[in-house]
Amino acid sequence: MKSLGFIEIPGVIPAIDAIDIMCKTADVEFVTWERKMGGRLVTVIVQGEVAAVTEAVEAAASRAMKPCVHAVIPNPHEETIKMVHLSAKKFGGEALG
Repeated sequence: MKSLGFIEIPGVIPAIDAIDIMCKTADVEFVTWERKMGGRLVTVIVQGEVAAVTEAVEAAASRAMKPCVHAVIPNPHEETIKMVHLSAKKFGGEALG
């Protein structure tokens, strides 16, 4: 079952660190990121199997450079997938393969 993992963290460098932690911790794939407030707040989205996404998000949340908000959505609704797909298109990547 596919799931989505989200980390919202202040700053681009801590966001890149969180992506690195998540991808090294479990078998997840980076989907996209959204930078708000000039990059002072960044939301990172990964996808994968529920257990892998949960492990990756929890690892990043506990080891990130800065405090963050995080969530895992198992089996996301198609409208949620559309929203993430639009974000990934803006980023120039392929979404939710």
